[in-house]
Amino acid sequence: MSDTNGETVLLLGAGERSSELALAFRHLGADVVTVSDHGETQALTALIDERRPRYVVADAATVATDALIAVAERDDVEVFPTPRATRLSLDGEGLRRLAADELGLPTAPFWFAGSVEELTAIVAHAGFPMVVKPVAAAPGEGESVLLRPDDVEPAWRHATAAGNLKRVIAETVVEVDFEVTLLTVRTTGAAGPTVHFCEPIGHHQNDDDALESWQPQQLSPTALDSAKSIAARIVNSLGGRGVFAVELLVRGDEVYFSDVRPRLQDSGLVTLRSQRLSQFELHARAVLGLPVDTIMISPGAVEVSYPDGEGRAVPDREIRAVLADALAVAESDVRLFPATAAGDGDDVPWLSWSTATAQDPIVARDRARRVATAVRRLR
Repeated sequence: MSDTNGETVLLLGAGERSSELALAFRHLGADVVTVSDHGETQALTALIDERRPRYVVADAATVATDALIAVAERDDVEVFPTPRATRLSLDGEGLRRLAADELGLPTAPFWFAGSVEELTAIVAHAGFPMVVKPVAAAPGEGESVLLRPDDVEPAWRHATAAGNLKRVIAETVVEVDFEVTLLTVRTTGAAGPTVHFCEPIGHHQNDDDALESWQPQQLSPTALDSAKSIAARIVNSLGGRGVFAVELLVRGDEVYFSDVRPRLQDSGLVTLRSQRLSQFELHARAVLGLPVDTIMISPGAVEVSYPDGEGRAVPDREIRAVLADALAVAESDVRLFPATAAGDGDDVPWLSWSTATAQDPIVARDRARRVATAVRRLR
């Protein structure tokens, strides 16, 4: 077990999720320095030289990977996720080839294209429907579903405008029952690396772009075993310590690998209510080399409502009234944040995490929706 007293964690991230993670580290006795500007290699290297942290933890995709690689070679600093995991999380082509070609994980049939002509040829070969997305972009950005030949060129433009490379991945649409996130915690100790699994989390985007997730999403015993096997293999290949969000597609007993992100995700916010240790506490413990457990104490659900536009000025009295209505829902909780740093009198768009628990995940989802509906009156 590590002695965390006085050890410094340099946390690369911004926003409420990173703030929650910083708090989890502080509760374990770590000194946390949070850095929101972390995309420039020279500046990040200079900061690390100045603060001399014991751990560097990236909670954002836009991190100067070259700086992390250089720092990871030092004996006095540990970097999480590993530079390799960070690089592959930004390289959809490299990650998919690792999963399918090197590890032999089941995936949807896929191809890569470097021009609209190549994409046209792929579609002519594979047929419709097909999903096209950038090889390097945030999840969901630049993604299109192709249903007919006229969709090819617009999909190419949409994907390449969102991605960092003029290259796309095209996937056959696999008919699935649902998608799940399997939060997988990798730790290391005297006996070597160990992986721990949270209960599967189901999720989807609502019509108003709010993210809804719930735990547990029921899988058959066969599918659950397959999901854990896939998650363990990809996470052990990436290495390091911490929480990994493994995205999977499920159809009956069949499970397909979709993606892995070596950092915390909004779908995992449900663990704030559903588990003894939230995803933030699990990540902090794993990074610091401390014991973890993934005990679920109750089925739960969360709805994350993102700001839509400029927002409006909301009087304190109205905020209190909205919160009173939201928290009147049984077993509920709300985290409400101004999504921008606004001055006095400015209009503020609100970000909210609406959570609830129940004996059944269906009831928990209904409660979380009712909480979120009340909170959305602040828009």
